[in-house]
Amino acid sequence: METTTDSHILPLKLEDELQRSFIAYSMAVIINRALPDVRDGLKPVHRRILWSMDELGLTPDKPYRKCARIVGDCLGKYHPHGDSSVYDALVRMAQDFSIRYMLVEGQGNFGSVDGDSAAAMRYTEARMSRIATELLADIEKNTVDFRPNFDGAEKEPSVLPCRFPNLLVNGSGGIAVGMATNIPPHNLGETIDAAVALIDDPDATVDDLMEYIPAPDFPTGALILGAAGARQAYRTGKGRVVMRAVADIEVKDNNRAAIIVSQLPYQVNKARLIEKIAELVQAKKIEGISDIRDESDREGMRVVIELKRDANPQVVLNHLYKHTQMQETFGINMLALVDGEPRVLTLREMLVYYLAHQKDVVTRRTQFDLEKAQAEAHIQEGLLIALDHLDEIISLIRHSQTAAEAREGLMEKFGLTQIQAQAILDLQLRRLTGLERQKVQERYEELCRAIAYFQSLLADEGLLMGVIREEMLALRAKYADARRSVIVPMPDEIDLADLIDEEQVAITVTNIGYVKRLPDDTYRTQKRGGRGVTGLSTREEDFVTNLFVCSTHQDILFFTNRGRCYRLKGFEIPEASRTARGTAAVNLMQMDMDEKITAAFPLPKEEIQAYLVMATRYGVIKKTPLAAFDNIRRTGLIALTLREGDELEHVQMTTGNDELIIGTRQGQAIRFNESDIRSMGRVSTGVRSVRLAGDEDWVVDCQVVREGATVLVLSDLGYGKRTDLAEYRIQSRAGKGIITLNVTEKTGPLAALKVVDGGEDMLVISDQGTIIRTAIGDINTIGRNTQGVRIMRLPDGVRAVKVAIVPHGEDETDEATENTEENNAQEN
Repeated sequence: METTTDSHILPLKLEDELQRSFIAYSMAVIINRALPDVRDGLKPVHRRILWSMDELGLTPDKPYRKCARIVGDCLGKYHPHGDSSVYDALVRMAQDFSIRYMLVEGQGNFGSVDGDSAAAMRYTEARMSRIATELLADIEKNTVDFRPNFDGAEKEPSVLPCRFPNLLVNGSGGIAVGMATNIPPHNLGETIDAAVALIDDPDATVDDLMEYIPAPDFPTGALILGAAGARQAYRTGKGRVVMRAVADIEVKDNNRAAIIVSQLPYQVNKARLIEKIAELVQAKKIEGISDIRDESDREGMRVVIELKRDANPQVVLNHLYKHTQMQETFGINMLALVDGEPRVLTLREMLVYYLAHQKDVVTRRTQFDLEKAQAEAHIQEGLLIALDHLDEIISLIRHSQTAAEAREGLMEKFGLTQIQAQAILDLQLRRLTGLERQKVQERYEELCRAIAYFQSLLADEGLLMGVIREEMLALRAKYADARRSVIVPMPDEIDLADLIDEEQVAITVTNIGYVKRLPDDTYRTQKRGGRGVTGLSTREEDFVTNLFVCSTHQDILFFTNRGRCYRLKGFEIPEASRTARGTAAVNLMQMDMDEKITAAFPLPKEEIQAYLVMATRYGVIKKTPLAAFDNIRRTGLIALTLREGDELEHVQMTTGNDELIIGTRQGQAIRFNESDIRSMGRVSTGVRSVRLAGDEDWVVDCQVVREGATVLVLSDLGYGKRTDLAEYRIQSRAGKGIITLNVTEKTGPLAALKVVDGGEDMLVISDQGTIIRTAIGDINTIGRNTQGVRIMRLPDGVRAVKVAIVPHGEDETDEATENTEENNAQEN
């Protein structure tokens, strides 16, 4: 681009300027127009309309005012956009079929459910509804921040105090740039009950809150089919709710049936629906309908669909649900602004942010009331001093030449402040009577009590939240109504578990975090020394870390390197082919991006008294009751608190009286009683399990000892053996242990240590994803301080990383067993 000598012209690349300008435009749309604030649930235009109406004094006890005046004030002072955008927003807040709890009371034609538009703003009138005043309650008490308007001539609130969770109660919808929000309305009583429950129990989960808010509550009523979609939205922020019209079948005197529609799904245009039904009847896509009439009036909706004499009413109704908007889906996307940034929120997060806002509002209100009471008490103290020295003060004032001289004299002689002295000078003569002195004393004592109360609120968060709780319950008693949308079971709704055959499957987890489910017979039994079959296709840097067999209906616990625990059922893990990589665990569980699964195992189907023993990479061990992991959220639970640099790698389920054996990278093993570890809570750290040899040593496995079992060890380079447990004497926890594998350059360091019975099969997994299945009975039992024998022949540069123990299966032939005898001969 050519340069110019004009210093006022800057050379710019067009693509750079377009990018910069579009980002600025999109952020303006997101923050200033399309998305609601999580605190008050309002977009800027709605907030400005209500603030304008409050400034005009349009409270429910005042006369209506022309909408043109309201729109004009809002445009001129706060919202410099088109008048239609402001009026449309105003109209919607006055439509009982658009908003669950109307924020505006309208007088005149404000549109209809048939899609009729409102009359022009010069004809209609409006004022705030009673519940809208709760959004602005105490705004004069410095409860929220104010900011300059677009030209700096006025101040407008950045958010409203909002005495109820308006974002959930009235919902919101909007399309921004690159994102959209669609939050359904909810019942006020249910929402406040959930908020109160969260105040009572700050650790309440989404499932706990759904006991109070089972599903949305639409202003037009209708039926909600099943709660699964709403529950998904409450847990993740996104979901789908199926709505269905309320339709009854009536049989008339002439033996003809009629379908009477009394409620429609939310945001469905009644007139357009009737037209659509007529079109389908004319096109013969729906048969059996003879006439359609709209008999709706001010008493309610009534659409009559008369049927032919031979028509089956239920069949016709099912066709109407299938082909028309008598059954509709509401796509929930709970996106809102949190600290000026758009975020998809769960039900719990919405309530947490709302309660944090209320805490801030009540704190600021209490501080305002405290300062006001302190200022008045200060004046009352001065008045009491004046009344106690009445004659002297009158004399001083009479002998003063000016008011300033009198004020200075009062301050100097009686130790009064300037404010107190001025209050005395402003005192009316009638306040000098004895009765007035008693009133001043009573007022002063009342203020002292109020000051003590306000100070106690500010000093005790529990008392403060109690005030919020009481105020919300009072508001519930004043405004709550019955649920309009009835929740009914989805027709033929079946629990997902009932659709999945219970079968044994193999679950694999890779180092990078891919999970998949396969049939148990995928990996065929081979003779010792075979090269194996490919278990999955992985990236070069990825390899399998966990493989176990369970039922599709069993619960599986997943533990991560950061010490967190997650829970899934077997069928929730997607099935994949033998060579497929699987599904990223972050898509199944709400894990952080830097979180990695290090342990996973299925839970027993029956409820038992058990413990989880967790061992970290650098020798810390902890025991926690299994019951502590009953209620695991999608976001996971803390399993243990890790020390800096350490990671959780091994988890075992125990009875509380078992013996444990731990193997280390340098070939050491230590066996000790589980009773050496005291039971601890989930968030505790743990104690030392073994003394490591140095930086090149770490814990490779932690196993539960079983009577009659043997210890199976495997080295990096595929050498392994079995050894009698009798050779591992019981020691005290935190010792160095004894040799379990003679580590040499030929064997490589210890990769795994397992306690086996001998009748199982062993799956050996390499860092390239190759898996071989071998009967453990084929492996000889030899001494503890030996190198072992070759279990798996590995190519150069390939190392064994894990051993999984699975039930024994029948031997099968496969191409992967090629040269088994030759391999054994070479080994010997």
